Parts: sequence; C-alpha cells; structure tokens
Amino acid sequence: MSYDAVVIGAGHNGLVSACYLAKAGQKVLVLERYHTVGGAAITEEIHPGFRVSVASYSCSLLRPEIIRDLRLPDYGFEVYAKQPSYFMPFPDGRHLFLYADNRAKSKAEIAKFSHKDAEAYDRWEEFWDRVSEVVEPTLMQPPISLGQLADRFAAAGYEDDFRRIMLLSTTDLLDEFFESEQVKAAMAPQSLIGTSAGPMTPGTPYIWLIHAVGRAIGSRGVWGYVRGGMGAITQAMAKAALDLGVEIRTSAPVAEILIEGGQATGVVLESGETVRARAVLSNAHPQITFLRLCSPLPPDLRDRLERHYRTSGPVYKLNLALEELPRYTAAPAEVPPEVVSSATVDIAPSVAYLERAWDDCKYGIPSRDPFIEIYSQSPTDPTMAPPGKHILSCFCQFVPYQPKGRDWNDGLREEFADRVIDKIAQFAPNIKNAVIARQMLSPVDLEARFGLVGGSIFHGEMTPDQSYNLRPISGLADYRSPIPGLYLCGSGAHPGGGVTGIPGHNCAQVVLSDLPKL
Repeated sequence: MSYDAVVIGAGHNGLVSACYLAKAGQKVLVLERYHTVGGAAITEEIHPGFRVSVASYSCSLLRPEIIRDLRLPDYGFEVYAKQPSYFMPFPDGRHLFLYADNRAKSKAEIAKFSHKDAEAYDRWEEFWDRVSEVVEPTLMQPPISLGQLADRFAAAGYEDDFRRIMLLSTTDLLDEFFESEQVKAAMAPQSLIGTSAGPMTPGTPYIWLIHAVGRAIGSRGVWGYVRGGMGAITQAMAKAALDLGVEIRTSAPVAEILIEGGQATGVVLESGETVRARAVLSNAHPQITFLRLCSPLPPDLRDRLERHYRTSGPVYKLNLALEELPRYTAAPAEVPPEVVSSATVDIAPSVAYLERAWDDCKYGIPSRDPFIEIYSQSPTDPTMAPPGKHILSCFCQFVPYQPKGRDWNDGLREEFADRVIDKIAQFAPNIKNAVIARQMLSPVDLEARFGLVGGSIFHGEMTPDQSYNLRPISGLADYRSPIPGLYLCGSGAHPGGGVTGIPGHNCAQVVLSDLPKL
C-alpha cells in the first residue's frame, strides 16, 4: 500500500506531524516500534496500582497553538499548574517556596534570605519576559540563523540579553541578579536539565530560556501536571490522529528507509514488509535516522553526525512507588506533606553543589552527591496510585553514559538508586522505609527503551552551538535532509527537545510545501 507520508515513531512530534498532514488531506501512516504510542511521553504501571510518567514528567512547553489546532482537550488532555511551584529544602533546616502565580509570595520567601534579592526578583522575571518575547516568534517556523537571532535582540534594544543567554554561564548570569547562595541555588537547576554541563559552563542560560517559554497552562513559564500522566498527551494526540484518518501501527519497527534513485520512497519494516510513500518523516534521533536506517550516506554527513553532534545525556530517572510521601524536615510544620510534594522539590543546596556533581560526571563518575528534581503527581491526581499511597518521580543528574571502570549492568544501576534515596533521606528521613517498588533508568536504559542515543533526553545537546540553524548540524536545519523525500520531525530538529510538538508541526508545514514536487 502507498501513502502520501509515512512517519517513523509515534512519539508526540511524530503524532503532531501526522495530524497536520492529515488535516491538509494527506494519507498518512505512523509506524511505532513499541506496543503503544507515546515515545518518551508515556504513562505506565511500575507496580500494581502505581502509574508513573516513565520518562518525561511535567508539562509547560506544549504549544497552545497545537493544543488548539488538534483539539486535544476534546480527546482527554487536561493540564493543571503545580501549587506551589517549587520547594527547596536546605541542609541548615531552612526552606524556600516559589509560586508561579504569585510573585509577591515568592518575593516574601526570597526575602527570608535577602531583601535585595527579593527586589531583584522583579528584574529577573522581567528579563525572562523580554527574552521570551524575542525568541517565541522564532519557534513555530524553520530556524533562523544565530546571527539573525542576534539581530532580533539588537532591533529590540536587548543586545545585553543576547549576551546573557547565549554567552554567559549560569553562574555569571545569577551573579548579575542575586547575592544569596540559596536564592541562586533555587534558580540554577532549570539551566541544567538534561544537559551535560555545569552551572559554570557558558551557554547554559539558553537551556533556562527553553524551559521559560512554555505557555501550555496559559502564563509563560508555568509548569504543571497532565491528568493521567504524560502519556495522556500522546494518547489524546493519537485519538485526534485517528479521527483525522491517520493509520497508526504499533509493534512495527522500521529496519530501513527505502532509498531509490537517490530519493526516499518508503520504508522496510523488520518483518520484511515494504511500505511506500512520497515522503518519509523520521521522529527518531538524527543518528538513528541516518546512521542506522539510511545507506549509503555521503561520508562527510556520516562523519559530522558521528563526531560533531553531541548526544551524551547525564540523566538517571528513578520512579518510586511509596507507602507515604516524603516528610521534609525543613518544611513548615503547618504545611501538609501533600502540599509540599505537589511542588517540584529540588535537592540542589548550592550552585557549587551542582558544579561538583557535574565535575564527577565529566570524569566518568556518577555524581556522589547528585542533583535530584522530585515530582509527585499522586497528591493531586488520585488515578496515579492506590488510595493513601503515592508515586515519586526522581529526575537525577549527573551520571555518565559510560562510567569509568564500571558498567550500568554490573550493579551500578542499583547502587545509584540507593545513592539517590540516601540523599533524599538526608532531607526526608522517612523515605527509606516508604519505598514499595522502584523503576531505574540509567542513560543506557533511556537509550534502549526510548531511542535516546547516549541517554540524551533532547535527542542531542541543546546548547547554543546545537541550536537554530545548527540543529542538528549545519545543512540539516530546515527539516529537509540531503536525501529528497526524507525529513526530520523529532527533537533533533529545531527548536529541540522537550514536549513541545514544535518540530512535528514545523516539519509538517515543510513537507506540505514539498509534496507537489515529490
């Protein structure tokens, strides 16, 4: 059977591409190697009655235009804000709450550490508002060059802001706004999520920016939970796709992209079946797309994808089924654990702590004192755990894909899980006896399970050198490939990773413009 377009991978970007193509009247097939759709945005049971967002775990970045165009709420998509937004406990027993919907309350919390920083918080938020206004219009379209981006900042009178997000380190940026080490520690983690870099690495504020532009819940930068877990996003997208006439096949891994006469003309499944299409869209990692599924390739392209594209992730994901929620000793006695754990809880006592954690990783050692970002959806979504029980999602950094002198299968996977729980226990001693079951995903597990090469949750680093017209590499940045008819629609394309749907949307528009010529 022949199609107008075949999409490799039923993660969120693949499904978004399929929907937009089908809305334009194209005949579309989506092929997924796993037994269900979702990719890294998936909800599964890890213990009887305990459901978790296995990989991606929070929502903000999914574009409101996509939510509207695909009518996702009609198919069960519901996202709600975390209240409060952040809770950070410190070793000295103090704590800091932040509230995305109440700047005055956040400033009052910051003032416990520095009155000067409480006033600077207004300037901090205004800074992110400014840069978001410049950057957001560049997202839902093929990438401009970094030079053109700099020109946009200059035209707005924000040259200094371009310097801040693209050239400074997070440490340098924070020093321009704040004086309190605790306040800096509360702000720093968003610049490091999923990134093989420490706060002293230049370019890391750009990662903060990528996390600041989300408007899925309405206001910029507000993060929340999807009712039913992150898999509810992709399930809603799949339902929308089916209603638009898209055909979706699961348990259908692709073995090869069919290239005839120098042009992509379809795919060959591992079963041996051939599926022909005028256009092939790959939601897979760029290295999987070209180095594993395409042959032959120009030698220069192979070399640059192998040697120039950085795609080694520092993430370890630990999902826990719990008898009870952590009880943080630094939390106010009058605030119930259900309220504290409804927030993002970051174990990152100082910027120096984060840098030391990265120091370990860059020399091949899983962090002895890891950064841990903790989410618990069960206090606000009873569908995720049995009554009275809870789930905990621990997003941990920094760990190397290839540990020095060790292997993730020689017991290290379990050792690091113990290390994470031990670290949490320093702030919430009851956690050790609360664990019922745990799901452990090292970088090699993230690669094997989700096709995240090197364990990179973003399909490759998202620092400035691999962004805009340089993503994934120069010459591949407009979603087209050197092979006519073959396109990139996944997180390896502009503007990168995170559950945004933007690469899928943008790629579909490019394919629609090309189809009459294919």
